[in-house]
Amino acid sequence: MRKIIFIIIAFFFSSTNGKTEQVNMIVDVIQAANRPSSVIGKLCWTPTKIIHLSSALVKENIQFSANAGLTNDYMQFYDEEQQIVFLADLDCPDIEDYFQMNSTRTFFRAPFRWILFGDSGSVNEDNIVPEAIANVDVLIDSEVLVVRSIDDAYEMHFIYRISPNNTWNTEYYGTWDSKNRFQKSNRFVEPTSLRRLDINEYEISICYVLTNNNSINHLSDGLDDHIDTITKVNFPTTNHLLDFLNAGRKYIFAETWGYKVNGTWNGMTGYLVRGEVEIGGSPMFFTFERVSIVDYISSPTPTRSKFVFQQPKLSYENNLFLLPFNTTVWYCTVGLVFVIYLVLLLVAKWEWKKTKHTIETREKDAGVLRANVVDVIILIFGAACQQGSPSELKGSLGRIVMLVLFLALMFLYTSYSANIVALLQSSSSHIKTLDDLLHSRIKFGVHDTVFNRYYFSTATEPVRKAIYEKKVAPPGTTPRFMTMDEGVLQMRKGLFAFHMETGVGYKFVGKYFNEGEKCGLREIQYLQVIDPWLAVRKDTPFREMFKIGTKRIQEHGLQYRENRLMYEKRPKCSGGGSNFVSVSMVDCYPAILILSYGTIVALFFLGLEILVHKREKVLLKLKCMKEENYD
Repeated sequence: MRKIIFIIIAFFFSSTNGKTEQVNMIVDVIQAANRPSSVIGKLCWTPTKIIHLSSALVKENIQFSANAGLTNDYMQFYDEEQQIVFLADLDCPDIEDYFQMNSTRTFFRAPFRWILFGDSGSVNEDNIVPEAIANVDVLIDSEVLVVRSIDDAYEMHFIYRISPNNTWNTEYYGTWDSKNRFQKSNRFVEPTSLRRLDINEYEISICYVLTNNNSINHLSDGLDDHIDTITKVNFPTTNHLLDFLNAGRKYIFAETWGYKVNGTWNGMTGYLVRGEVEIGGSPMFFTFERVSIVDYISSPTPTRSKFVFQQPKLSYENNLFLLPFNTTVWYCTVGLVFVIYLVLLLVAKWEWKKTKHTIETREKDAGVLRANVVDVIILIFGAACQQGSPSELKGSLGRIVMLVLFLALMFLYTSYSANIVALLQSSSSHIKTLDDLLHSRIKFGVHDTVFNRYYFSTATEPVRKAIYEKKVAPPGTTPRFMTMDEGVLQMRKGLFAFHMETGVGYKFVGKYFNEGEKCGLREIQYLQVIDPWLAVRKDTPFREMFKIGTKRIQEHGLQYRENRLMYEKRPKCSGGGSNFVSVSMVDCYPAILILSYGTIVALFFLGLEILVHKREKVLLKLKCMKEENYD
């Protein structure tokens, strides 16, 4: 009897000890991740054992719930997905259904973590991958840990497949026993995405956008680098990325980046949405419509499309003859001239009164300034134009006043003329926004590309829409889409804004523009987008690997090298002062306008004088005829 009791007690303690070891193993493995964790358990244990596990986890500040339904309402209590750890007992009879349900909801994908264990033969020594999970998509970004019981210890492996139809891969994670506790492999210092960078020549489909059929023959030889430039820049670097992952490759080419037409995405975006490719090799714009259907990983090529134009002459926006002096100086000048006018008029009257005894002699002398308003005005006008005057004041006081008048107006005239010369060489800086550009005299042109045609024709913002409808594609005319050569040559002539990809367009600016002509270039952005980004399929398991690879390529300067080869920076201004600017009719327009109005007024008064003269002549004849009749 004593023997039987001893056996029962020994069995009880050994069973309890085994349960305790399993609980301790689970707690140690979760803590080894060094991450905050919330455990969701699918366990077929006794309530006592579940309570034991819950107590052990709570002591370590780990949230725990067992055998709860994974509904959306339940999962919302877990704010941080990367903290969730699923704990699954492979001995549960419905475990396969549980796995299939979670696989459908992508809980086997990053950032969720799984720990699978079992007491029976569900995990054996010959096959690390449990049969219950054999048909589940545990892909390369998954963190699924399988725990096997071997003798008095536990051995752990991560399992994954590169693709659903690929073979299983395993990673030895570590062992646990009651004496040494958890011993983790040194390999697991790095995160999952770094450990699994080698995908063993697995074929990855990549899509490139080619708007010109001949570009497929010149993706890497540098010919026609102004055509499909964004693709040719990133073709070498995306191939470096696949080499970095030790991946095979399958090229797919599209004609557009992809736009939504009748509810369906076409082009490269369509391939990504349908899952036919993993990554888009041609960077595309970061738009609101695409954010929900693709993932963006990096911006390899900082390039923008903008309106580029030569700043127009100052005379196209302003009257040059009013600009030399600011408003205050003009008011002061007018005030000075008016004061001198009054002084001259007073001095002239004083001299006439002072010399009454010689008044008859002075009336016959045309060189003496008379004390009337018109003569004084003509004197001042002649002095302002540096032409002098046939009449002058003869007295000492009058000569001093005239000296002051001529000196003041000479300095003003010199300053005015010097400023006019400087202003003739100046460019206008008034065009700073799209609205300024829209209401200017400048004509428009747009580089003929797929994305330019799409974004210009679909613009809804009022100013941008008006630019397309009034400047780019006015009703009844051919839309002004043109080649890069044609647009840059038109831009060189002036009064022409060309919308182009600046990195490519500045190569043509360097080709056609003189050094002095490069100084007046100005840019205004039209497209409401940021720099293009590389896009990958939504929820692709290779996303983190792609991110790491693109960052490594940028860190090692490979991306910078390709960008420098294909793209040109904005040209620096050199030799701007030596650039000769000829005076045009636009510069002289205000002067010609004054001359024209003056001529019209002069002709009017000439005609009036002729009429008055003829009238007086007729009246004189009538008077003479009357006198003859009386005689």
